[in-house]
Amino acid sequence: MSTFSDPSERARRALSSLSALAVGDAFGSCFFVPDNRFHHRARELPPGVWSWTDDTEMAASVYREVVRHGEVDADRLAGAFADRHDFDRGYGPATGRLLRLVREGADHRELAAGLFDGAGSWGNGAAMRVAPLGAFFADDPEAAAGWAAVSARVTHTHPEAVDGAIAVAVAAALVARGEAGAPGTFLGRVAEQVPEGALRAGVNAARALLIVPEPVGAAHRLGNGSRVRALDTVPFALWVVAKHLRGTLESALWAAVAPGGDMDTVAAIVGGVLGAGPAGTVEARWGGRVEALPGWALD
Repeated sequence: MSTFSDPSERARRALSSLSALAVGDAFGSCFFVPDNRFHHRARELPPGVWSWTDDTEMAASVYREVVRHGEVDADRLAGAFADRHDFDRGYGPATGRLLRLVREGADHRELAAGLFDGAGSWGNGAAMRVAPLGAFFADDPEAAAGWAAVSARVTHTHPEAVDGAIAVAVAAALVARGEAGAPGTFLGRVAEQVPEGALRAGVNAARALLIVPEPVGAAHRLGNGSRVRALDTVPFALWVVAKHLRGTLESALWAAVAPGGDMDTVAAIVGGVLGAGPAGTVEARWGGRVEALPGWALD
C-alpha cells in the first residue's frame, strides 16, 4: 500500500479539508451580520468567535462517513444528516423538512426525488459539504466522483446539483494529489470528470474567465451563489480556487466573499478544496476565531 492511499493519510487529508471548510463557512457567514458589513468593505477580520453553518455540520457527517467506512452508504448518511440536523444552523426549508421527515421514518430517496415537483433540488447543498470526501478519495479521482454523486442524491437529485458535488470532489482530489497544475489545466481536468451538461459548461466558462483579474468581475458572469443554485455557485468557487492554487487560503477566502451572495457556501467550497492540499494550512489568527468542529465528527 502506498503512503498516499494509507487510511491514516486519507483521514488526515479529509480532516484538513473539513477544518478549512469550516473556517471558510464561518468566515463567510460573519458578513450576514449587519455589524460586520463594515469589516467586509474594509477587508478586516470580523471580531469574536465565528460560528459555522449547515455547510460544516453536513460536511462533518460526510467526513465521518468516509473515514469510518471507506465508502458512502446513502441510508447511513441520510440518517446521520437527520440525527445531526440543527435547525439553527441555517438549513434551507426544503432540506430542513426532508431531514425532519427522515427522522420520523420517511424514505430519503422518495423525499429527495419528489422535491420541486419531481425535478429534485438543484441547490448548492450537495456541493458545499463534499470536499472532505474528495480529499479522502484523492488516490482515485474517478472514485471521488462516484461517491460524490451518491452523497449528493441523499438530498439533491437534480443533475446540476449532483454534477456540482462531483466537480467539487474532483477538484479537492486533484489538489490533494498535488496534481492541480496550472489554473486552466486544473479546471479542464475537473470539467473532464463532470458529465456533459450545464454544470460542466459552467466550469469551462470559469476556465475561460481566468483572464479576469478580480473576483467581482468573474462573479458577474458566473454567479456568486445568491440564487442558491449549484450552477450559480460551483463555477465561481472553482474559479477562486484556480486563481489561488499558488496563493494562501486567506487570500482565497477574501476573494470568495468579495462579490457578496452566498458567502458562507462559496467560502466553504473554496476552503474545503484548498484545505485538501498544502495551500490549505489555516493561519492561527483565523483558525483561532472559528467555533470548534463538532466532537461527534472526530470520535
